[in-house]
Amino acid sequence: MNMLTRSLAAGLVMATFSGCANMNAQQKNTAIGAAVGGVAGSVLTGGSAVGTVGGAAVGGVIGNQIKR
Repeated sequence: MNMLTRSLAAGLVMATFSGCANMNAQQKNTAIGAAVGGVAGSVLTGGSAVGTVGGAAVGGVIGNQIKR
């Protein structure tokens, strides 16, 4: 089951980033921040769904606020 979850997550990440071609810089930063935040939240909470979603939300907000 764990391998299936990892494979699905990897596929989702690949599909998400393949759709970034038409995004502006702020949208890309938001998507990257959400992805990194989700992974960090999952790692820090031992795979908790709440931690993953919370990390993705916080990472997305931080990524959105980064200016180039």
